[in-house]
This record gives sequence, C-alpha cells and structure tokens, in this order.
Amino acid sequence: MKILSVALATLLSAPQIRAFSSAAIIRSSSSSTSYLSPSVQSCSSSSTARKMSAVAEDSIVADAATNPLLQSDDLPKFSAIEPSQLTPAMQSILEKLESDFAAMESKLAESKESATFDEVLPALEKMQHPLGFAWGIASHLNGVKNSDELRSAYEENQPNIVKTSMKFSQSKPVYDALTAVQKGWESEESKDDDFVMLQKQRAVANSLRSMTLQGVGLEEGSPEQIRFNEIKLRSAELSTAFSNNVLDATKLFGLTVTDPKSVEGVPDSALAMWAQAHQQQMIKEASDEDEKKKLGEAEVDPKAGPWRITLDGPSYIAAMQHVPDRDIRKQVYIGYLTRASEFTAEKLESKETEKKEGAPGKDNVPIINEMLKLRKEVSGLLGFNNYAEQSLASKMAPDVQSIADL
Repeated sequence: MKILSVALATLLSAPQIRAFSSAAIIRSSSSSTSYLSPSVQSCSSSSTARKMSAVAEDSIVADAATNPLLQSDDLPKFSAIEPSQLTPAMQSILEKLESDFAAMESKLAESKESATFDEVLPALEKMQHPLGFAWGIASHLNGVKNSDELRSAYEENQPNIVKTSMKFSQSKPVYDALTAVQKGWESEESKDDDFVMLQKQRAVANSLRSMTLQGVGLEEGSPEQIRFNEIKLRSAELSTAFSNNVLDATKLFGLTVTDPKSVEGVPDSALAMWAQAHQQQMIKEASDEDEKKKLGEAEVDPKAGPWRITLDGPSYIAAMQHVPDRDIRKQVYIGYLTRASEFTAEKLESKETEKKEGAPGKDNVPIINEMLKLRKEVSGLLGFNNYAEQSLASKMAPDVQSIADL
C-alpha cells in the first residue's frame, strides 16, 4: 500500500494510470480560521463534513445507475463507457472524496496519538477506490482508444486529480497519525516472524517516505510549497502532452507499398493487416459517403495489395522482421525513431484547430528539456542535490555513485 502522486503516475504513463492503482493520500485544500475554540471548531467541521459526505454519496448512488465509471464494485464495463461520462464521474467522486477526507482529517486531529493502523491506511484505500477505478479506466482508454473527445475530457479533469492527490500526500494530520502508529509499534514487542505485522510496518514506512517525497514537509502556504505544487501540475501536463504527441505522430505516419516484390516472403497475416490498413485509409480520405460505402464494400486482396505500413506495434514489428526491401525498412525505422520530434512537429501542429496559450508543442525535445529542469527544481525543494538522489530514496541502491560504479 503506497501513497501515490497522480502527477507522477501520469508522468509515467499517461498513462499511463495505473494512475491510482495504489492507495493515495490526499487532504483538504486549505484550513480555515474561526473564532470557535479548537474543540468546538473540530466538532463543527466534522459534522459539516459528514453531512456533505452523505449528500455526495446519495448523488453518486444516483449517478452510478447510468454511469459505468461509477460502478466500481465489478469489472470495468468498457463497451458502455463514453467520453462524455468522464467529467460527471470525476465531479461526483471528487466531491465525496474531499468531504470524506475532511471528516477523516478532523477525526485524526482529535485522536492525535491514539490513531490505529486500521483507522488510517485501510480507511484511505477504501475511500479512494472509486477514484482509482474511474481514473485508471480513463487513463487506459486515453492510451489505447484515444479520440479528440476523450482527450479533451481527460485533459480537463487531470488538473483536479493532481490537485486532489497533492492534498492527500501533503496532509499533516495523516502524516502525524502514521508517525504515531509507527512510534507505537516501536514501543511494543512483536515477533520477527509476524508476517502480517511486518507488512503493516512496511506499508506505513513506505507511506511516510512517499509523503515526504511529495512535499508534506514543506510549510503550508509557503513559497516552496506553492512552487512545488505548480511544478507537479505542469509536470502532469507535460507528461500527457508527451504521450499525445507520440500517439499523434504514430497515427500520422503511413507508407504505401504497391510493388509485390517489395513484400515477397512476408507472412499472410501481415499482408492482410497492411491491405486492410490501406483500405481504411482510402475510406478515411474519401470525399463523399457513396465513395466511402463503395470502398468499404470492396474486397481486399492481401496478395495483390496495395499495402499500408504504419507505426502501430504489430505493423512496425512485422515490417522490420519480414520486409525484404531495405529502403522500406529504413523509411519505417526512421519514421519510428523521429516520432514527435522536430521532423514531425510542423505536420502535427498544422492539424491542430486550436492551441491553448502556454500549452506544450508537438516537438517532444523541448518537453523533455523542461521536464528535466522541473525535476531538478523539485529535488532542490525537497533537499536533494539532484533528481537521481531523489529517485534512489525509494530504491534499493544506496547512492548515485553506486549506480555509476555498477
């Protein structure tokens, strides 16, 4: 069980999503000042949070009947999911999640040193399951079934997911409660072979380390914390743009082959795939519906071609393994290596209908350079000399020099 930053998750894979495949820790965005005494204020806020949670839960129950992204008690219903359902689902989930977490923070603040393991990590994991379920599906579909509508919805909701993640990972009440749990165990006698207890101890230690790396030690409202969170948001945006650029460049490339001698000896399955890809491209480029219908009804002859080689995995691998024509392999290989670079950026940008101010471009080289600078800055905010040191804080290697020596 780990505390997960969605900003990092999207950096890895915008998916990539596995985005919330582990437990994340989030806290409410701000603490308010009141004239009430601490005990009365805590009671009042806790009661309000419970009421808000009840309202939010009723809303989710109602929406779950029609929105498969909210039906997290079963396997994902991929065939029923539409891009238009993502924003309503995220709004419902985040509303309930934040109200539930506000109540939990109040409770942990009251209990102080008496919090137990079950009151913290298992409770958080259960609380965050709906978000992990829905956003994980969205991230997966954005990678394998990308469309303009889904991409737009994903990019619209991503900042809210990242902000919520940072609230969890920078929660002082949660961090203090986990620290108290850890200290309580240190004063107790336990058997070294107590497997369950060892797993709990590891989960707590990993969570505390993860929260530290996500900025829980930065002073609330300080310039350092504000900048840290700005970097996380920007990093998530850059990561998504990087993945989208690679995907767009992959779709952009297509090499049409008409000479049967160029594909001699290629397996029938690959020929059929390329012939089908050519037919689909012709349909896509057709100017009217009648022509599209005619092309769609035409019989495809894998042996006669034409064939269209693309950079999609199965097509690319088949071309590099089986095509006898060296020049064709070279074109495909160079096309693959130069995706989302200066060589494809101009074509990709010409297809954009609208570009947001400050949005990353279609050339991934500047994106990589900016990401490296941001990682260096984040590492400095956390007290590391460089990003390599920060990365090794959660790995087995003892230090950067050990890696270099190896």
